[in-house]
This record gives sequence, structure tokens and C-alpha cells, in this order.
Amino acid sequence: MATIRRLRGRWQAQVRRRGLPPRAKSFDLKSDAERWARNLESQLDRGAFGIDTRKAEQTTVRELLARYKAEITPQKRGAIPEAVKINGMMKSDIAHYTLATLTSEVVAQYRDMRLLTVTPGTINRDLSILSHAIEIARREWGIHVLENPVRQIRRPSAAKGRQRRLEGNEEALLLEAARASRNRYIELLIIFAIETGMRRGEMLSLRWSSINTECRYAHLDITKNGDPRDVPLSRRALAVLQSVKELQRSKEFDKDTNDSFVFDLTRNAARKAWVRTVERAGIEGLSL
Repeated sequence: MATIRRLRGRWQAQVRRRGLPPRAKSFDLKSDAERWARNLESQLDRGAFGIDTRKAEQTTVRELLARYKAEITPQKRGAIPEAVKINGMMKSDIAHYTLATLTSEVVAQYRDMRLLTVTPGTINRDLSILSHAIEIARREWGIHVLENPVRQIRRPSAAKGRQRRLEGNEEALLLEAARASRNRYIELLIIFAIETGMRRGEMLSLRWSSINTECRYAHLDITKNGDPRDVPLSRRALAVLQSVKELQRSKEFDKDTNDSFVFDLTRNAARKAWVRTVERAGIEGLSL
């Protein structure tokens, strides 16, 4: 049985088990001391003998995610968007819990609250990051967590991918709206997407060194499914590339042309320009 006593104005809980060093922790409230003692004894009863859970009790979800972002995220292909996503998670209420108090109920509440404002696909990506961070903590960082609470909850069903295509005169409307944009690249980016079928991230990651104008293809080292591929370039796509070069020359583009990005545009700028363009064109349900 645990011992709860008053010590120097606070409540101290102490748990002793044969073969293990005694564990003690102080609290302002007696109820908190009793709860901590019960949880620790429950863990020991389930077989966690000889395992130090203090790191889990001291490490918050925010601290876990911060370390994960610093050590694990940079190794990933989508490091930048994942870091942005983690920054948002670190500001949520779940970030205040320690790994010892993070239960499946808490994670389920986080899931349900997020679903009020984001899509199922977004929350599933959040949960995947959190689950992987916990697994790394358990396996590599010496932070003992008996169970991964994220694996115990239901994941929301993600919507099926959209197959929306341009219809009727939508291409003309879209390009007319793009020409009215202050972003000089968005019209060229849209035409290039129509001609090549490339995703927005693939186009924005494309470098001049990957373009072969003689054989008329663009080489993608890394794609969404992880496999490299060569994308054929139509005459219209090649004309876009020529227009991009002229645009860059007019801007006194002074980077190494062969190694610079084809579309000198950030992901956020491209996203905002696209959103404004489809709104101006009055088109719905279309993605770039």
C-alpha cells in the first residue's frame, strides 16, 4: 500500500515494492497524491516492474513534439509542412498533458474537437505524427509508456480523393482569372499543370537541372508515392518554360539557372494565388 503523509506543508505519496527503489512525489492536494500513487501501483501491478516511469511523468506532449520536430522531422521529405503542423499541435490543449497522463480518452477528445474545424484527413495526419513520436520515445529515447494511447482510438474515415477535372469553358475562365492576378507565375503554373498532370508540390520542387528540352521531359526524383519518374513535356509545356525564363530574366534573376527552381514561388504564395484565382473564376471543387 502507498503511504500518504503531510510533509513540509505538502502531501507526499510514497510507493514501496520489494526489489524496486522507493518512489515518492509531493503534491499540493492530497487527492493528487492519492491519484498518483494509485496510478503507479496500477502500472506495477500490470507488470512494469523495474521500469522507471519518471521521464514519462515529467515529459509533456509539447516537449515530446518539440524534440520530434528537431530530431526526426528534418529527416523526412515533407519536413517543412510537418514542422508547421507540429507547431500547431504544440499550441493545443493536449500539449499540456504528460506522457504518463495521456490516455486514449484524452486523445479521443482531441480528435473530436479537431474534427469540428478540420477534415478527417488532417486529424489523421496529426494522430500519425503523435503516435510515431510516442513510439520513438518508447523505443529510442528511454521514455517508458506502457501503451500508445493513439493506437487505442478509432481513426475518422478520410474522404475519398477528388477526381475533379476541368469542364466546359472552365479552362478559359481559369486562365482569364489567373491573368488578372498580381502573381505572375500562377497562370504559367496552371498551364504547366494542365499539360503535365504534375502535382503542385512536384512543380514547385522542379529544378532547371531536371529539364531535358531536347528529349522533352522533366525528371522527378521524388514523387508522392516515392518513385522517380519522367514526365513528357508537350510543346505548350515547353512554351511555359520559355515564358518562365523570360519572366526571370525580366526580374534580373541572378541565381544559378541550372540549379534553381523553375517556379520561383513558395508553397504558401502558390496556394494563396490559386485560391484567389478559382474564386475570381467562380469555379468550385477544383484543386491544383
